[in-house]
Amino acid sequence: MFQRLLSKDFWIRVWNRTEQDQVLGRAAQLSYFFLLALFPLLIFLITLFGYFNGAGSRLQHKLISYLGNVMPPAALQLVIATLAEVTKARGSAKLSFGLLFALWAASSGVNALAQALNAAYDVAETRPWWKVRLLSIAMTIGLSLLIVSALLIVLYGGHFGIAIAALIHEGRAFAVIWRILQWPIALGFVFIAFDMIYRFVPNVSAKRKGKGLPNSDYRRRWFSPGVLIALVLWLLVSLLFRLYLHFFNSYSATYGSLGALIIMMLWFYLTGAAILIGGEINCEFEAGETRD
Repeated sequence: MFQRLLSKDFWIRVWNRTEQDQVLGRAAQLSYFFLLALFPLLIFLITLFGYFNGAGSRLQHKLISYLGNVMPPAALQLVIATLAEVTKARGSAKLSFGLLFALWAASSGVNALAQALNAAYDVAETRPWWKVRLLSIAMTIGLSLLIVSALLIVLYGGHFGIAIAALIHEGRAFAVIWRILQWPIALGFVFIAFDMIYRFVPNVSAKRKGKGLPNSDYRRRWFSPGVLIALVLWLLVSLLFRLYLHFFNSYSATYGSLGALIIMMLWFYLTGAAILIGGEINCEFEAGETRD
């Protein structure tokens, strides 16, 4: 695997695939759908947090804190202000009644991602529309549970570990170790989320029959190389984008009050491009194995 990833011809073919499948154009489409799905997803999560009683507010603050680590500050402020406005206007009871609608709207982002990844994997969408929609809803629920699980582990895993470490009189040492470990744990859950997207969202089990689509056995695997590269690429572009905005933030001067929205759309654009490039890498890697 590593020998193929280090091959120059491999990356040339990946580059050709990204141009042929118009990855950057599809990433722009995804940024629009991600924007439409973001706030329903956050509303769904906040409503879900409400069932955790006292821990709900802590989970919400921790979620905003983690968003702030990857999302540009101006975009984060827009998210916080919008969520506060929606929550205040609707109230907790109305949010609970709107749970199904928020889940349906949030799944639209996964639905759009399925179409884009189908193009990256060179497969046609042969599944019925209702099956794709149910898959999108199931993926939205699964990703939400991953987010909640990661936040719960980060919030309360340390207390549980410290209690155990105190029994062997190593509580202070564990507190230091936990501060380091919580970041790899959080990244591990993001890695699993990316892996679920590549494994279940595209129609990779379909036999590529029809015009110009020869049969191909796409073997599903956990921890494909595109997952790791997409995750690293997403973290890298998010960090570089934050650094750029820190030193050269001219969007507010150019777009005025729309500057925060433009920044969020650009971040979604980079996120979509990273996910689609990971799909292209997986497709080329599996095509190389087929040729071998």
